[in-house]
Amino acid sequence: MTAAPRRAATEPRGNGLDPKTPTPQEQRHIPRLLKVYGILCLIDGIITLPLIVVLIALVAIVLVRSPESLSVAADPTLTVVVTCFSVVLSLVASVLLIRFGRSLLKNQRRNAALWSEALIVITLAQAIVNIMLDGIGPNLIQPAIQMVILIVISVTVDPTLRQERDLQARLRSMQEREAAEEGMLGRDETGEGYIKLNFFNLFWVFVVCSVIGLVLEVIWHMVVVDPGVYQDRAGLLFGPFSPIYGVGAVLMTVALNRFYRKNPLIIFVVSAVIGGVFEVAVSWFMQTSFGAVAWDYSGATLFGLVPDPIAAIAHGRTCTMFAGIWGFLGLIWIKLLLPRLLGLINLIPWKARYSFTSLCAVLMLVNCVMTLQALDCWFERESNIAPSSPVEEFYAAHFDNSFMANRFQSMTIHPENTSRVNSGSATETAMGGGATS
Repeated sequence: MTAAPRRAATEPRGNGLDPKTPTPQEQRHIPRLLKVYGILCLIDGIITLPLIVVLIALVAIVLVRSPESLSVAADPTLTVVVTCFSVVLSLVASVLLIRFGRSLLKNQRRNAALWSEALIVITLAQAIVNIMLDGIGPNLIQPAIQMVILIVISVTVDPTLRQERDLQARLRSMQEREAAEEGMLGRDETGEGYIKLNFFNLFWVFVVCSVIGLVLEVIWHMVVVDPGVYQDRAGLLFGPFSPIYGVGAVLMTVALNRFYRKNPLIIFVVSAVIGGVFEVAVSWFMQTSFGAVAWDYSGATLFGLVPDPIAAIAHGRTCTMFAGIWGFLGLIWIKLLLPRLLGLINLIPWKARYSFTSLCAVLMLVNCVMTLQALDCWFERESNIAPSSPVEEFYAAHFDNSFMANRFQSMTIHPENTSRVNSGSATETAMGGGATS
């Protein structure tokens, strides 16, 4: 008589572990209060979605017919960019609100929990954008209330989702412990590559190589470029990071992962091509977006005898020597350094392995976004464009021109070299000595 309940207790899902079959908990009716909230979300999304689509369509038409009439085309300042991002967020939020409201009305607890989690992220992003555009004030009341409601719903609407994730985390921990005992932690179990290309490994490749790359570049400058003179070569607002080396290392890892047993010459050539193309792409983006020139190899030569053909073709954005350095670094990286780095990554304690990485990833993302925004505001100030929103005023107060010039000592701003401003304002800036050295 008591055996059946015990067997049932061993099956927490109650659906034979079939994810397509709702569990008894998932089949329970959602409270009416939540359904009322679902109706409000549904109405909000249905009303907002077509309005935003019409707005985007009108802006697109104007951009095609007379782009000079819109500031987003003639002068895309940070305020304009953030405003455009806010519109995109509202579009995504309206779609999610419709899906979320339908899930609540149809008693789809699992879907409601998943959509609520997505809405939490979007709502947080919208609150940050509101602060950038309007500062801290009554404009944050609605997002704050919505955030609290969504968090409560995400936690309570489907308890089985939390249970499943906890079981998955335990299973992953067991598998990783087994892999560690076999010496295969972080390795590609298929044997096709050396390292497992997951977010955890690639993030730490980015971080470590951003630091190592910065150290090497500072040493190179002190020894070769300007002997005895220290120059801060950092590429982010905070911390000893040069992200171009971090991104380059990630690209090298992804591209060379299956080449780690190949001929060293093949690895060298592939690395040189990838590194050179990446350097050109970053240089072009920085110059066209911010008028920033962080390196220029226009006068490079081969052994001091003839002009460097690669530097000429790339308009000084890369050169033969640095392409060769990328090739050499790629070879050393995949053959010697990556195995040791993987061992270093695996020293992160088990219990903090993913939570610590998630926290660091969020901080790094904030660092990268703030760096781009600070560079954009620096560019605007050099273009004689006054701050027009709280976010621009924040950067003008805390990261002014002197701070930026001291932080990014290897970078100069040339508004006349970008495609963002019209020729008139660029000429005025150039004549007024707007470039920062």
